[in-house]
Amino acid sequence: MNLRASLVLRSLALTAALGSAACVVRTAGPRQAERVAMRDGFTFLGDRWVNGGADHDALHVGGRAGRYTALMIVVEHSAVEMFDMVVTFGDGERWSPPTRLVFGENTASRVIDLPGGARAIQRVDFRYGNLPGGGKARVEIWGR
Repeated sequence: MNLRASLVLRSLALTAALGSAACVVRTAGPRQAERVAMRDGFTFLGDRWVNGGADHDALHVGGRAGRYTALMIVVEHSAVEMFDMVVTFGDGERWSPPTRLVFGENTASRVIDLPGGARAIQRVDFRYGNLPGGGKARVEIWGR
């Protein structure tokens, strides 16, 4: 079994285990995932590059960016395993959606609804890693 087939099977297994809350959606190619997010009314909040086998990054959004009811994760350029994601809201409350998933290159999550209605997002923390055989991946957060 090649690496791509293995990644797809692993992603399907993880998605089935987690339910549909953060399911990965395959898109047609580079930048197509961004077009899907924009078409669905999402606004780009920021991005980070995954720099190795295991990485932790924080994306500072800030209250000036607005209030959001949902997020979407877009992964481009290479496959990524997302271990967890923690959203810190403007009031300091933290929330962690079920996101232990494998994203293939040029994929996006389904819509991740935020609890409690429209809220300011202070920051989003990620723990993730590149998968063997892949290059650097770009992980983007989109809000609506």
